[in-house]
Amino acid sequence: VLYYELTPVSKHFIWLWGGFLLCCGVGIQKKKGRTTMLSLDKVFNAQMVLKNIIRETNVVRAYGIAPECELYLKPENLQITGSFKVRGSAYKIAMLSEEEKERGVIACSAGNHAQGVALAATKNGIKSLICLPDTAPISKVEATKGFGADVCLVEGCYDDAYQRAIELRDSEGYTFVHPFDDENVIAGQGTIALEILSDLDNIDAIVVPIGGGGLISGIAYTAKQIRPSIKIYGVQAAGAPSMYNSIKDGEIECLPSVSTIADGIAVKQPGDNTFALVRDYVDEIALVTDDEISSAILALIEKQKMIAEGAGATAVAAVMAGKFDLRGKRVVAVVSGGNIDVTSLSRVIDRGLRNSGRSSSMLIELLDKPGQLKEISSIIADCGANVTGVHYEKGNTESVNGCFLRVEMETRNFDHLHAITKRLRDEGFKII
Repeated sequence: VLYYELTPVSKHFIWLWGGFLLCCGVGIQKKKGRTTMLSLDKVFNAQMVLKNIIRETNVVRAYGIAPECELYLKPENLQITGSFKVRGSAYKIAMLSEEEKERGVIACSAGNHAQGVALAATKNGIKSLICLPDTAPISKVEATKGFGADVCLVEGCYDDAYQRAIELRDSEGYTFVHPFDDENVIAGQGTIALEILSDLDNIDAIVVPIGGGGLISGIAYTAKQIRPSIKIYGVQAAGAPSMYNSIKDGEIECLPSVSTIADGIAVKQPGDNTFALVRDYVDEIALVTDDEISSAILALIEKQKMIAEGAGATAVAAVMAGKFDLRGKRVVAVVSGGNIDVTSLSRVIDRGLRNSGRSSSMLIELLDKPGQLKEISSIIADCGANVTGVHYEKGNTESVNGCFLRVEMETRNFDHLHAITKRLRDEGFKII
């Protein structure tokens, strides 16, 4: 309104000044190594476009997981399709031209991006073809088909599926929907930061999983634009540290191979846009092991009654393992997805129980005579543990009449296990 009341000279000055500021902004982006036109306006636009497509996941307080900080969870595992990926893929597809929509879309994914693209494409009446690595969990493959997409399984990991998708794009004319290195996809993921900041005041830090970097790029850029004081911490699996290595060495690097239970973030190489955004807006990146991820999945199940896949639990794993200085801070950990195969979940739970001292195996050398098992069982029972399995083994022992007894137990924690071990040794039993 004020603009229209100005004189022509004043209006002309404003246009010149605006043009100058725009050029400065583009110059700064190029200086920082980015060619993307990502903006806060685009993120807000994505929030409006996605309003009737996605589910707004409210931040919830987590108790008993990280006592040293005030921890909250952003449960994107409860998102429609079970992952945050639908945000970026749906916004990208919404921004396509009519000609691009007519050609159909193609994508590559470890599973979650696939479901997001499939759902968004089907809702818009667009044909979709998804290339998935043949290592993707069966549940994710079937879910992708269930959302209306055709599936092409590719031998190898995500990067192999990516190469196949590019080949099919070039030969068949599909429109490619990149899982992370695209400004519209990144803007869609940035809507998570808008929801976090709307739900919670005085946030000190947001902890985010990193694969290719689309999720953390959108969250970090958006959060820092609105509240620069917020710390953004990224977490990668130790078996797939592509972004970690690239940021550490100052240039994009490609891993020869990846190996982790967090299949959703098993990416060999970060994108150009995501690398630049992470470099400029993320404060620190840490690595977590598969054992730490398994323990986090178990903690989320027991403490929060929440199912997370490997990639989805990495942020919580980093908080639990003390990878960042979060003492006394108000922290939000993004649980990015919950699409874990049931058979995989069983193995992960077993691993998590062992890593937390909840499930233990003990090998005892003793003389092969009556009453030994009864005495050992009594000691374990007196200590408050539960025997879940016993296996008798003959072997190369010091005594001719010796044998081995392998005992499986349910224990409270490692301190409990150590107390049982001490008691057995005090009673004269030799623990191998």
